Amino acid sequence: MTCSNRRPFFLAFAIFLLICLSPVQADEQMDTIRKRGRLQVAVYNNFPPYSDAGKGIDVELGQALAAKLGLQAEIIGFMVGEDMNDDLRNMVWKGHYLRGNPADVMMRVPVDAEFAKANDKVRIFAPYHHEVMGMARVAKRIPAPSGSAAVALEVFTREKIGVEVDSLAASFLGSVLHGRLRSNVVHFLSIREAAKALGEDSISAIMAPLGELEGNLAGDTRFAIGEAKLGELRPKSWLVGMAVKAEADELAAALSGALSELQKDGTVAAIFERHGVTLHTR
Repeated sequence: MTCSNRRPFFLAFAIFLLICLSPVQADEQMDTIRKRGRLQVAVYNNFPPYSDAGKGIDVELGQALAAKLGLQAEIIGFMVGEDMNDDLRNMVWKGHYLRGNPADVMMRVPVDAEFAKANDKVRIFAPYHHEVMGMARVAKRIPAPSGSAAVALEVFTREKIGVEVDSLAASFLGSVLHGRLRSNVVHFLSIREAAKALGEDSISAIMAPLGELEGNLAGDTRFAIGEAKLGELRPKSWLVGMAVKAEADELAAALSGALSELQKDGTVAAIFERHGVTLHTR
């Protein structure tokens, strides 16, 4: 075989391998999960009402997805990293030098085109919740947050408001109104701690994702909880879905199909309702 006629041969052979091997690799991945009999589901630790001590919305949804696929759910809790890029690397596509191999799927990942583009080793898909920014407040002292921040948040030049450290709310309230609110913004390690402070009257409001507020204050009727409709706030809302390895076509398709069935039969809505959280799908 001459050099000139080897090139078309190898080119044709390479195309043949690409066509044949891609489905095989996908099948091998799903075969590994099926042989194991368990779907490994990564969820954040200490993140109520979504995942905390083996309980929560994302835990139950992961279990329901696994059951739809005829598998047991193996829930793997992990601590939040420096940023979500670290979380995706450690729990989805590469693994962690201490923890070992990644999980099969990670829950509660923002479904955003730019974020997905910056993380091309994972596939982000199947949004199951539309999270919105919210505020829990003592209604008789704090008006509903709506309109211009200059008007709606002026009250926090006198009243204290709680936020979670390194969060969107912390960043927003620390910079809005030229920083005039900073001295009254109280930082907590978690929304659960902030909710405790609100109950003890140490602060008069909390700004955080609405689902976290509803879940942590479920059953407590002393406070008004609603969406923070502030003109300067960006983003006000974002979709939340799942992530698998970029090449995991068959797994992504299986999980998407299972989620669709769980949404249609009311299972997803029932899970959110059990934890006192409003399911937004818009």
